[in-house]
Amino acid sequence: MTNIFPGLPLIESPLFPALKAEWGLSAEEERIATDLHEKGYAVFDFPDADLDGRIDRIQSHLGPRYGIDFADPQSDKTTRERRVQDAWQFDEDVRAIAANQAVLDLLSKLYGRRAFPFQTLNFPVGTQQDAHSDSVHFSSLPERFMCGVWLAMEDIGPDAGPLFYYPGSHKWPIMTNALIGRRGYGSDLASAQDPYAPAWQALREVHGAQEERFLPKKGQALIWCANLLHGGSRQNDPTLTRWSQVTHYYFDDCIYYTPAFSDEAIGKLALRNLVSIGDGEARPNRYMGEEVKQPAIIPNSPRRPAWQRKLLKRFRQLR
Repeated sequence: MTNIFPGLPLIESPLFPALKAEWGLSAEEERIATDLHEKGYAVFDFPDADLDGRIDRIQSHLGPRYGIDFADPQSDKTTRERRVQDAWQFDEDVRAIAANQAVLDLLSKLYGRRAFPFQTLNFPVGTQQDAHSDSVHFSSLPERFMCGVWLAMEDIGPDAGPLFYYPGSHKWPIMTNALIGRRGYGSDLASAQDPYAPAWQALREVHGAQEERFLPKKGQALIWCANLLHGGSRQNDPTLTRWSQVTHYYFDDCIYYTPAFSDEAIGKLALRNLVSIGDGEARPNRYMGEEVKQPAIIPNSPRRPAWQRKLLKRFRQLR
């Protein structure tokens, strides 16, 4: 069957049952594709023969950056820094996990466009973050061409604040400012996801959604769709660690932007200027093959959201 909906990832297409038979999927690839289509997430074993070594080196290299006393098994691990963003810029093992070719090939096959990694987050403990969809933080046009891969760097039990998610929630409406009646472009938020929390709560109640937790073994990974509602459980035992790495991926020939600070209907988009972690090359915003230029950035302001100040700084560095 011809894919008449190229503006949707293959695994989220309404034609998925017919299309998957023509992809030449292995049994394992078909299982992953079906789980993503039906549940919005899929679990797999991370394909890296040197993964244990990479994890040891990452923990040793990044450990001091968190300000946590890892040597004392009774110390509270939750009171200091919880994450390091974009450690791929200075840590080769973080970069290698993010740019794993087998994972890139799998995602590209399942989504129908070439995948590239653009952000990493490394955690020594759980986030204890409220339920949210990544689609308000980073989205694409066409929609849904974004996903995350969460890698367990140790065995994780129920008291360590495991990842949780709501199976099937990726099929719910994608939250936009227009949908909840707010203007986003130029706004300032302490948390980009706060305005959407009541809407997500209402959807959970109406659908009777049941939370599931991910209790992985070291080396297991989870792919989640752009709109899957997920978060971090409460950490019952503050002495435990929960080492993990998250890599976020976009796909070629899309517009990449931050919906929380955008108004799509009037063309006000907080565009992202991205570099692929894999090859270090820029990935320009494109719409059906045509490059979309970043609009002029007005002077900086202390009241500007942090993402705008960071973007302005980067823009000046590139000039």
